[in-house]
Amino acid sequence: MPTATNELVLSGRSWVFGDQVTTDDMFPGYAMRLPIADAAHEMFNASRKGWPELVQAGDIVVGGVNFGLGSSRPVALLFRELGVGCLLAENFNSLFLRNCINYGLPILAVPGISSAVTEGDELTVDVVNATVKNRSTGAFLESKPYPPFLIEILQRGGLLQRLEEDGYLRPGSTD
Repeated sequence: MPTATNELVLSGRSWVFGDQVTTDDMFPGYAMRLPIADAAHEMFNASRKGWPELVQAGDIVVGGVNFGLGSSRPVALLFRELGVGCLLAENFNSLFLRNCINYGLPILAVPGISSAVTEGDELTVDVVNATVKNRSTGAFLESKPYPPFLIEILQRGGLLQRLEEDGYLRPGSTD
C-alpha cells in the first residue's frame, strides 16, 4: 500500500521513463484546453497511451537524463491529479523541477536511478534525506538533500499553498 508522511517518506511502485522526456509529451497541447482532471487522462498519450488508467495512487515515476525539458506546462498538477507520489530522475530540467516544487509534488534528482530501477520495482523514497531504497532489489541510492526552505514548501503542499496559509495570497487566487 502506498504511503506518505509529513516527513516526506513515500513508498510505491515504479514507472520507468527514459531520457529527454518532454513536457509536450506529458501534457499534450490539445489537453491544455481541458480541465485538469480530464487533461490528466491524456498524459503521455503519444508515447505511452493508456498509462493514466494504469497508474495508482502513490506510484513513483522514474526518469532518466533531463526529465521534463520543454515548455512550462503545469505537468505537476496532472501527476498530482493521478495520485503520483513523487518523481525521481537522473536529473531534471530546472524549470520543470521548480514547477513541481511550486505545486508541492515531491521530486528528487538521484544519480544512478535509471540503472537501479526497473518498472514495477517497489521503492521507498525519503525526500528529506535524499535517499531511495529499491525494496525489490535491495539497491540503495543517495543524493544531495534539498535545503530546509524547499522541504518546507513541499511539506506544506507547494508554494501557493504556503503563501495562502501565511496570508500573502487569498485562497484560490492566482494574483
